[in-house]
Amino acid sequence: MRRFVRQNSLSLFFFGIFLAALAGQAFAGHAAYNAQQVTDSLATVSLGRYLTSSSFAVDVAENWQSEYLQFLLYILATVWLLQRGSPESKSLNEAGIESDRQQKVGRFAEATSPALARRGGLLTALYSSSLGLVMGTIFFASWGIQSLAGRVAYNEEQLAQLQAPVSWVGYVTSADFWNRTLQNWQSEFLAVGSMAVLSIYLRQRGSPESKPVGSAHTSTGVEG
Repeated sequence: MRRFVRQNSLSLFFFGIFLAALAGQAFAGHAAYNAQQVTDSLATVSLGRYLTSSSFAVDVAENWQSEYLQFLLYILATVWLLQRGSPESKSLNEAGIESDRQQKVGRFAEATSPALARRGGLLTALYSSSLGLVMGTIFFASWGIQSLAGRVAYNEEQLAQLQAPVSWVGYVTSADFWNRTLQNWQSEFLAVGSMAVLSIYLRQRGSPESKPVGSAHTSTGVEG
């Protein structure tokens, strides 16, 4: 068990704090939701009912979709785009999908290469893009859930204010939907851009997200 924890400590740490943050959001969101219910002279709801409500679903989904969009764009952009001096970039002469030899696929696969990398053909082509495909699928699924749950939550507010509900198309083209969406996207894009630029000049000893402390600012694609 100790060996397992040590070898998987990074994922265990982040999934652990993810669950803690999600639980905290659930309790805090439940309290805020009921406070608004009281303000509107409406009945409060139980924690279980809140967790299955559109309000909770849209809050979770809109954060998930922005995070997975960030990683999807980062994965795809770093295939072709470069940043001189950043460890977040490939070396300046390595833009593109690289050769089969460099990627160790097909006849260039090694004994320890995944089976799908050795097989060749369509399956290897799909496996070669599997990370982006999965990230994209999660993004679009989260975006879809956000739009559906957001519409329900939005229409609840509309009805409470004696206004007409809107269709799904009406909601996803509304200012409310894009305000919620873009305020998440802009923060993700800023964070990734800042990491790419700040890592040129700043260091974090021992982190693979940083260059070695003594590396030149112009060193590109070098990790500590």
